[in-house]
Amino acid sequence: MDGKEVLRIVDAIQRDKSIDKEIVFGGIEQAILSAARRHFGDDHELSVDIDRDTGEPTVLCDGDKLGKDILGEILGRVAAQTAKQVMIQKIREAERDTVFDEYMEMQYQSVSGTVSRVEGGAVLVNLGKIEGILPRGEQIPGESFRVGDRVRAVVLDVRKAGSRVKVILSRTHPDMVRRLFELEIPEVADRIIDVRSLAREAGYRSKVAVSCIDSSIDCVGACVGMRGARIKNIVDELAGERIDIVRWNDSLQVLVPNSLQPAEVEDVILCPMLGRVIVLVRDDQLPLAIGRKGQNVRLASKLVGWDIEVMTQTELDEQLDKTVEAFSSIPGVSEELAESLVSQGFFSYYDLSVIEPDQLAELGGLTAEQCEQIVEVADRESERVEAEEEAMRIAQKNPAAAVAKESDTPESEPESEEEKQSEPVVAEPESVVAEPEPVVAENEAVEETAVDVNDTENAEEADETTVPDEVPVEEPVNVENSPEESTEKQE
Repeated sequence: MDGKEVLRIVDAIQRDKSIDKEIVFGGIEQAILSAARRHFGDDHELSVDIDRDTGEPTVLCDGDKLGKDILGEILGRVAAQTAKQVMIQKIREAERDTVFDEYMEMQYQSVSGTVSRVEGGAVLVNLGKIEGILPRGEQIPGESFRVGDRVRAVVLDVRKAGSRVKVILSRTHPDMVRRLFELEIPEVADRIIDVRSLAREAGYRSKVAVSCIDSSIDCVGACVGMRGARIKNIVDELAGERIDIVRWNDSLQVLVPNSLQPAEVEDVILCPMLGRVIVLVRDDQLPLAIGRKGQNVRLASKLVGWDIEVMTQTELDEQLDKTVEAFSSIPGVSEELAESLVSQGFFSYYDLSVIEPDQLAELGGLTAEQCEQIVEVADRESERVEAEEEAMRIAQKNPAAAVAKESDTPESEPESEEEKQSEPVVAEPESVVAEPEPVVAENEAVEETAVDVNDTENAEEADETTVPDEVPVEEPVNVENSPEESTEKQE
C-alpha cells in the first residue's frame, strides 16, 4: 500500500464528508488490522499504525515488523474487500456523528427547508444534508403543507437511530417566536433589544416582553415597525397568530399590569409566600383581563413567572371575610393568625395545607405540634371541598344522575307522611342542583306511588288513572296539575 495513496484518500474523504482526518486514519488502521487478523488468525498479537505525515502503514505481528511483500499479500483481493467494508462502516459512523454534533449545536435554532413528502400527519423536510421530521403535534393548528412548500422551524431534538440521524422539528415551541424576532428585527439580532420573557399558545396568541439597553430607543415601537411591517411578517409566518409586545420591568408592580394589557389594572397585591399576585380591576375590565377561556391571564402568568388571580374589589372583600371565618374555625387558629394568613395570600384550605410548618410558626408563634395539627385539619378540609366540587361538576353535567344518587341517601327521608305532603314539589329542572332536598322528597313520593301501582288489588285502577292513552310520550307531565285537570285530560 502506497503512503501517498493513503494520504490522497484521507484528504478526499475529509474534504467531501467533512470528517476529521484522525477519524479517517483510524478507520484505515482498523481495516488493515481486520485484514491481518483474517490472514494470521486470532493466535497472534497484531497492531497497525499509519504515519500521519507519510501515510506509510506499519504492521507488527508478535512484536515483529512485517515487510511490504507480506503486507501486500495480507491485503489481497478478499482481505482488501473486508478492509473496504470496515472502512466504509467507520466512515459512515463518523459521518453520522458529525451530522449529529452539527445539529445538536443548532438545537432550538431556526432552520428552513422544503417539504419533500407528507406521510400521514407528519411532514418530512429536506434540510440539505439530512431530512427533518415535523410531527403533527409540533405543527401550528390549522396549517397544512404540500410538497415543495418552504418551511421554517426550530430544531427541537436530535437522535441517533442506527446509522441515521433523526432531526425533530417544531413550529409550536416558544423559541420559534424568538428566532423570528431575531430574523425580522435587526435590533433584536444585535442584542440592542432583548427578549426577556415569552409565553405562547401556538396558533392563538403569544406575549413577548422586551427591554432595551438604550433608553432613547422605543423597544416596543421598534419591534412593531413602521405601520406594523415587522410584526406583520412574523404574524404571517405563524399563520395569523396574535402577538402582544409588552415592555419589561424588573418591578412586578409595573410588569404585571403591562402583561395584562389591553386590560386596565387598578391595584397589584403581591403574595411572596405562595408566589401569587392578586390583580384588582373594575367590573367592566374583568372579562378583558381574564380573556377568552382565561387565555390572557394564563399567558400573563407564564410571562411574569407568578400565579395571577384577577378579581374585583367586591370579590376580594367577600373572599377575605369568608376565608378569615373559615380559618378561624380550625382549632388552634386565632382570628389574628387567620387575618395574617389571608394577608399573605392564603385563600383556601389547599393553600393552608401546603404551607411550611416553620412559616406557620413564624406567623402565629405556634409550636411544631400545633402547626402539624393545623396542616392536617387543612388537608382534610381541602379533600372534602375538592370532593364537593367534583360532585357539583358531575351534577351540572348530568343532573338526572345526581338526583338519582341523592334519592338513594336515607338521611334525606322525611319523618312522616304529612311532611312528604307539605314539602314543595319542584317541577323545574334548573332547581335540581340548587334545592336537592325537595327533589329527593319528590322522587321518594314517586317511588311510593310506583309501589302502590304494582299492588295487586289496585293495579287496574292505577293503570286507568296514571297513564292515559291520549297523553303523548314526548309531552312532559306537569306534576303540579290538580286531580280535576288530570281527569279532564283523560276524558
